[in-house]
Amino acid sequence: MLDRLLEVSHVYKTVHDASGELSILHDISLSVHPAETVSIVGASGSGKSTLLSIMAGLDAPSSGDVFLGDTNISVLDEDERALIRASYIGFVFQNFQLIEHLTAIENVMLPLELLGAEGAKEARVRASQMLSRVGLSNRLNHYPRFMSGGEQQRVALARAFVVQPKILMADEPTGSLDHATGALIMDLIFDINAEHKTALVLVTHDNALAKRCKRGVTVEAGRLIKDLV
Repeated sequence: MLDRLLEVSHVYKTVHDASGELSILHDISLSVHPAETVSIVGASGSGKSTLLSIMAGLDAPSSGDVFLGDTNISVLDEDERALIRASYIGFVFQNFQLIEHLTAIENVMLPLELLGAEGAKEARVRASQMLSRVGLSNRLNHYPRFMSGGEQQRVALARAFVVQPKILMADEPTGSLDHATGALIMDLIFDINAEHKTALVLVTHDNALAKRCKRGVTVEAGRLIKDLV
């Protein structure tokens, strides 16, 4: 039985622009284990968000391997990666990524409906329970445009956790929020993460926030320069 949920092995990422070849990630290796909390810290442009995208299968490496469980997703096409992602990973982004024409409960129901694992009634019940857990039981039928940034991020949290992912990936989840609201969101993330025994991979430029994770790695100019256990 595998003792890790995710493994990145000797990953490189290069892109081409008008000036030639640009190296974004250089020989990155990293593992994430069940229920582990890992922060990825780095300055803007360091490559940390690109690394997260590759870890999640949202992007493919130029070379190297990425395993989710025992599946090497780096050799799969986008549709195949999406199927693996759906059963493994929940996402929280800086800009919420809610669907504007869906209500809060419809946004949270959506990943359950896409998985096709439940009927509409069961999906609605689970979505309602998750929205109650993040303190939004009175906002189920509100559209994102009528909600504050903190409320929208709580909807995004409910959407991420409703599928009971093995890993939560959060990319600067407080970046669009004021300090007080951001602190409340992070408390929710860590509390629900612990309740569900989900692994957490947190991308942030905030060292104080990163220290809340049990392990931290730093990316600088596309290289992993520090791994604190």
